[in-house]
Amino acid sequence: MSSKQPLPEQFRAIAPGRVNLIGDHTDYMGGLALPMAINLATTITASRGGSRIELTSEQLEGTLDLPLPASNAHLASPSWGRYVAGVAAELGSRLGFVGRVSSTLPLGSGLSSSAALEVATALALGDSGSPFEIAVRCQRAEQLASGVPCGIMDQLAITSATLGNAMLINFSDNSVTNVAIPEEAQFWVIHCGQERKLVGSAYGERRAQAEAAAALLGPLPQADMISINALADPLLRRRARHVQSECERVKEFAAALANSELDQCGRLMLQSHASLRDDYEVSTPTLNSLVMQLCTTPGVFGARVTGAGFGGCVVALADPEVELEGWRVSPSAGARVEWLS
Repeated sequence: MSSKQPLPEQFRAIAPGRVNLIGDHTDYMGGLALPMAINLATTITASRGGSRIELTSEQLEGTLDLPLPASNAHLASPSWGRYVAGVAAELGSRLGFVGRVSSTLPLGSGLSSSAALEVATALALGDSGSPFEIAVRCQRAEQLASGVPCGIMDQLAITSATLGNAMLINFSDNSVTNVAIPEEAQFWVIHCGQERKLVGSAYGERRAQAEAAAALLGPLPQADMISINALADPLLRRRARHVQSECERVKEFAAALANSELDQCGRLMLQSHASLRDDYEVSTPTLNSLVMQLCTTPGVFGARVTGAGFGGCVVALADPEVELEGWRVSPSAGARVEWLS
């Protein structure tokens, strides 16, 4: 994925999206998650040189013309260019490129289209760090560009993925353990029709509430339920209960997936959705309706909102013969650069 040699002039930087199978709003609390990079990606095809980043897009409106070194990333125009500018600012880049960005990732879906753009930009600018180092820089770039205090799950999943596997990520130490996806497990991503936007959402409020609970209890993934239920504030109690119980579900899901126990995986997905709906309050009526519809579909083991919530997509686990209205996704390799000359 990276090289310390000078990059060829022409290249293609490819960064997949990701779907989180289970474990949401746990990464920034030092918990567990099980994401999977998918066969939908953002690609930057460009020629290296000059002191600017010039990008057009096949799917996004506007053209980015960014002088280097980048400053005021949050003011870059068009709005998608803020993520590119954030990465350039984090890297202190002075050598730019001219090219185009294309994507098969649906925007506003919760499949990490912004993180994929960030990672593709980092590789296009020659970032030669480890998967974790690149992920950290791209996480900081997103926070700079959007003002949203996002965790590192999206970027780390995109940089660390290996073909055929999901990733059990422990965010207490950012360790990654591969979990093979059984052949008989088919995952679908279905958009609920409600665009997800973290900017302006209650994401930051939810994080602050979980952190307030952790200030009283210590790290929430390790908190015991007796202490959580003893919290006087019912709102903080619900936030803490979600984080602790979700981490337990991640561990159980990883074990069940490794043993091809798809019925159990489906039950855990439904429990996760209920927790995100009731305890963390990041689902919506539209998402809830879609999950209920999917769970009454023959051959579907389970479904849940995926990503931060507030709109976007549902992930469903189904029998391979089932056809749903959405994207049939398979585990992809991580971000990479292909040399064109």
